[in-house]
Amino acid sequence: MPRLPSFDPLERCGVPRDRLPRHVAIIMDGNGRWAQRRGRARIWGHRAGVSSVRATAIESARLGIGRLTLFAFSQENWKRPRREVDVLWRLLRQFLVRERDEIMENDVRFEAIGRLDGLPDFVRREIDEVGRLSGRNRGMALCLALNYGGRAEIADACRAVAERVARGEIPPGAVDEEAVARHLYAPTAPDPDLLIRTAGEMRVSNFLLWQISYAEFHVTPACWPEFRESHLHEALRAYAGRDRRFGALPAEAPTR
Repeated sequence: MPRLPSFDPLERCGVPRDRLPRHVAIIMDGNGRWAQRRGRARIWGHRAGVSSVRATAIESARLGIGRLTLFAFSQENWKRPRREVDVLWRLLRQFLVRERDEIMENDVRFEAIGRLDGLPDFVRREIDEVGRLSGRNRGMALCLALNYGGRAEIADACRAVAERVARGEIPPGAVDEEAVARHLYAPTAPDPDLLIRTAGEMRVSNFLLWQISYAEFHVTPACWPEFRESHLHEALRAYAGRDRRFGALPAEAPTR
């Protein structure tokens, strides 16, 4: 992750600053298919995808996007071959170790969401360390969703609320959307304004189900290892051209 430049990258992107999304979420899809089309093993696609993570994260930070959430490992991904899963965890650890200094130099705040207690210990240690070191940074938040499922997040939040009700901390009548939202994995994070999915797939795959209620969707045919700054810019321009009404008429729509 190279140091942020002094020039304004918005000129190259072509999106006014006030039309940028605050929070971009990405479903990184197509690593295996990209590799297989080239006669290589799926693992090769995962290795190539690390460069896309680096390029997308640094360009998002350059542009001034406040939060970038990447769907890195779903709960369903455990069903993949053991060797492929092991490689994914090793790649994640390598990324965190190699990019730690650059994360700090670029003032990026690193976070992770999901059922993190289910991760391998050697991965969890690096997540905790980078999160601790970068916790006071003031720049973009880079969040990885790991061992993550949207339904599981909602269930975990409801369980936490139910436990507080049982202890008498919250009256049952006070359980509303805000009460549940306060118990999500990242309760202070803004909801995604833009959800990008690569590889041309038209589904949300159990990702941030609560939070994407009003997100704008952008699907690109590019597989994740191909995703670079130009693809991000294309998605941001598409987002900037949307009329976000949030259920209201145009003149009544809130400013986001």
